[in-house]
Amino acid sequence: MKKFYIITNRAKDPDLNVRNSIKAYLEANGAKCAVRKSVQLTDERHRSTDPAEIPEGTECVIVLGGDGTLMRAADDVQGLNIPLLGINLGTLGYLAEIDRQSIFPALDCLLQDKYQIEHRMMLRGEVYHGEELVSTDTALNDIVIGTAGTRHVMAVYNYVNGKYLNYYRGDGVILSTPTGSTGYSLSAGGPIISPDAELFLMTPLAAHTLNSRSIILPASSEITIKIGAGRDDTTEHATTYFDGDRCVPADTGDRVVITRSENDTLIVKIHDDSFLGTLRRKMSAI
Repeated sequence: MKKFYIITNRAKDPDLNVRNSIKAYLEANGAKCAVRKSVQLTDERHRSTDPAEIPEGTECVIVLGGDGTLMRAADDVQGLNIPLLGINLGTLGYLAEIDRQSIFPALDCLLQDKYQIEHRMMLRGEVYHGEELVSTDTALNDIVIGTAGTRHVMAVYNYVNGKYLNYYRGDGVILSTPTGSTGYSLSAGGPIISPDAELFLMTPLAAHTLNSRSIILPASSEITIKIGAGRDDTTEHATTYFDGDRCVPADTGDRVVITRSENDTLIVKIHDDSFLGTLRRKMSAI
């Protein structure tokens, strides 16, 4: 690799010292390195960078921050077929493989083409009000349908490929990718799944039943979540969250249709650690 672009979370690198040192190192070793130019994004669709700023021929996007920054970058660059390398400047990161102490050895691996590319599936969610499509978005980790505002029990009806599956009363439901299985779904009691798997994970949020469990479904499925009525048949107000960052309101009768996105996120892998090795190391650090 000889052509790079850097996205920086200014909250994690406020003086841009890490970004500038990486840029200087790459250029001193014969590479080209561009950085995000715009200070404030004017397009609400993009969260980490304007993809139009990424120079043609860029071979790797280096993301400085943490898993949240990397997920926002994955959404912004999807479809460009450019792999991402996450450098963790926070505390615990599963997606951001490289820590501060390993930055320059990792850069050497990139420059010497000593790396692998992992494909991570993404979710596509469409929010419908009646038959009207009101919003479409994607997620690398998960799509969560939950209550809006005051916490209370809500009802969701779940369908797979147009057929009724089950019904939850609780705080909502999480639809996760294998990558997202170590995120919110894990906190809600869901299983951990190897990120190279291709499937959906449905996990109820604080369901008011003794037999609610996560359900694993094929990645080819079309999953529909329909918002039920509130207490005493009142209108329920819910929210659909994409990777915990972007949200779309939904009411009783609205539905969220979730399928596999046509785009995968490409992740640069430097270390030879297996997923289980990485998991053991990250979990022991908590």
